[in-house]
Amino acid sequence: MAKLFGTDPTFYPSARTAMEAPKEKLAYIALLKPDAIGVVDLDSDSKTYGQLISKIELPEGLEDELHHFGWNACSSALCPTAFHPQLERRYLIVPGIRSSRVYIIDTKPDPRNPKIVRTIEPEEIKRRTGYSRLHTVHCGPEGIFISALGAAEGDGGPGGIMLLDHFNFNVLGAWEMDRGSQHYAYDFWWHIAHDVTVTSEWATPDLFENGLNLDALLERKYGHKLHFFDSRTRSHIDEIDFGDQHQMVLELRPAHDPRKTYGFASVVIDVTNLASSIWVWHRDEGKWKAEKIIEIPAQPADPDKLPPALKGVGAVPPLVTDMVLSLDDKFLYVSCWGTGEMRQYDVSDPFNPTLAGVVKIGGIVDPVPHPSGAQITGGPQMVELSRDGSRLYFSNSLYSTWDDQFYPDGIHGAMIKVDVNPEGGIEIDEKFLLQLTDVRAHQIRLEGGDSSTDTFCYP
Repeated sequence: MAKLFGTDPTFYPSARTAMEAPKEKLAYIALLKPDAIGVVDLDSDSKTYGQLISKIELPEGLEDELHHFGWNACSSALCPTAFHPQLERRYLIVPGIRSSRVYIIDTKPDPRNPKIVRTIEPEEIKRRTGYSRLHTVHCGPEGIFISALGAAEGDGGPGGIMLLDHFNFNVLGAWEMDRGSQHYAYDFWWHIAHDVTVTSEWATPDLFENGLNLDALLERKYGHKLHFFDSRTRSHIDEIDFGDQHQMVLELRPAHDPRKTYGFASVVIDVTNLASSIWVWHRDEGKWKAEKIIEIPAQPADPDKLPPALKGVGAVPPLVTDMVLSLDDKFLYVSCWGTGEMRQYDVSDPFNPTLAGVVKIGGIVDPVPHPSGAQITGGPQMVELSRDGSRLYFSNSLYSTWDDQFYPDGIHGAMIKVDVNPEGGIEIDEKFLLQLTDVRAHQIRLEGGDSSTDTFCYP
């Protein structure tokens, strides 16, 4: 029988089969000041291993500020509810968080030299969706989902989720039919087999775009809730309030096994003690619940060594701002941008995690150099994990105005690699270090997929 079309070989029905995928050979990394997408060689047999081998520079003067980005398609195309199995993981969907502009970047025919093939201007985004300040990108079975942190006009909300068409990248519109009490937006993900979408809260643009508003933080004006939606009706069904002392509920990492209905959420700061925390949400007898499972304390510090934003508190908060869950749902990696720690937790029992490994590099006070001896500015921030769980990569810049507040001496972009012991434990690879003297670095995506890209519909 003739083969009419094929399935992209980087799509896998389950997380278990994805762990058997070939080793990644390239990474794509968001660069800012100036904005660009960089391509990094991860092939250890290559003469350019660990180097930036090409760069797509975006038009100057547009103030895009590249932040998060993602693939046009992934393993969700194999879900029973999907109708596009002929999709391929080919295009990077790259929004500017400040500009609300979207770049469509084609990684074929030469993945080492991708090209911009379409630009969606912010006026079209705002007119068709009512949203602005685009953030997280996920490939879903119905289209390309992008979270937005602000309303179309001004610096307020509500934020929400918008969709692009899978094939022509046309803007379809806002996703929500009934948002209920949801106003702030940030991350989102889903329990796809259970028709549940989860969203988190950062703030509206007036509270984050010009840096952390310390008065608003003390007044507890940032987000502190999770929201649950019926994915089919696109309607709000529940919320969980972590309590307004827990400011900025950011990253969401649901279990990769589609039979499980739990996931992990990170909180940037507890205003009563400056700690960061990790929470697990779960469904219990039909009701959504959440509980704090990890608290990472602030570290006392000499006020003379602290930036102005922290001098009055005499401590360095961890500032947990990203995390990634291994495909086997065993290890959770948590980046502490303030204290310079990358933490590995064994979450095989999600309600009783144990600390399995820690590495330190950079940090606000007494920054720790790379094992090679190179000085590192900033701290562990955006983190990504290979599909087999063996290699962890992270960058060191958060967001330009926040960088300037917490690291006023400046941040020079860096990408660092960590080797993972399958039984637990992590170690920075002394031989791998990408340093970028004139540009900052944020999110990393791995060619062929990684541990925070795909949704799997089969156990």
